[in-house]
Amino acid sequence: MITIGLTGWGDHDSLHGSKVAPRDKLKEYASFFPTVEVDASFYAIQPKRNSSKWIGETPESFQFIVKAYQGMTGHQRGEIPFNDKAEMFSAFKDSLAPYIEANKLAMALFQFPPWFDCQRENVEYLRWCRDQMGDLPCALEFRNQSWFAGEMKEKTVEFMKREKWIHSICDEPQAGVGSVPTVLQATTEDKVLVRFHGRNTHGWNKQGGGQNWREVRYLYRYNREELQEWAVNLKKLEEQCEHVFAVFNNNSGGDAADNAQQMLGILDIDYSGLAPRQLDLF
Repeated sequence: MITIGLTGWGDHDSLHGSKVAPRDKLKEYASFFPTVEVDASFYAIQPKRNSSKWIGETPESFQFIVKAYQGMTGHQRGEIPFNDKAEMFSAFKDSLAPYIEANKLAMALFQFPPWFDCQRENVEYLRWCRDQMGDLPCALEFRNQSWFAGEMKEKTVEFMKREKWIHSICDEPQAGVGSVPTVLQATTEDKVLVRFHGRNTHGWNKQGGGQNWREVRYLYRYNREELQEWAVNLKKLEEQCEHVFAVFNNNSGGDAADNAQQMLGILDIDYSGLAPRQLDLF
């Protein structure tokens, strides 16, 4: 099964237009796609009332990909707002309870930063992370090329298989050490994740470009040929595991929703069980 979605649900104007109030955007989003990546959890561990609200606004089969809190993946600047890392992980796991109880947790996504390179200390930290998360489904995404350089590629894939990490496969610019190649290998039998970051090579590493550098790096619109190539790749991954999740993150210019809908058309996918779509009064 191939499940297509987006990162976040609030900023996709081509879906919502101006007629949908912010409080209703998830309900409207869920009438188009059966999964979404929760980014708010990266910036702060979310209170259960938030996840419970989101669960109640989505159909029974809807699935959430919940991004791990930034302190857990080394993005946090300064001290973490917890007594120690174990307490931080415990708080994050506790925040996932509503998703788990509703059978709506696709996975927790651990995206590590470009400076998290392939060295023994970091491998041991990944083992510790996986142990802390117990049996919960967890995806692993790298942003440092060293994990897939030369002979390390197969070693990294085998490590993920042994440790039961779901592989988060990237489509992103090949822009030096702070990017990873596309490695089309599932590491668990049940799930694999693909994240489409765009291919803005020029903007990918421009972190010194002011407050809008994040917006610049994801400014990209996939053309039909690129999407068709990826449709083939998604079907190949579907042969390797039961469930392929694919989310578009190229939304700096509002392109993610359009590209995701194009992909649905190319794959000839028409999901059942979506939320009812709001209709214009006239």
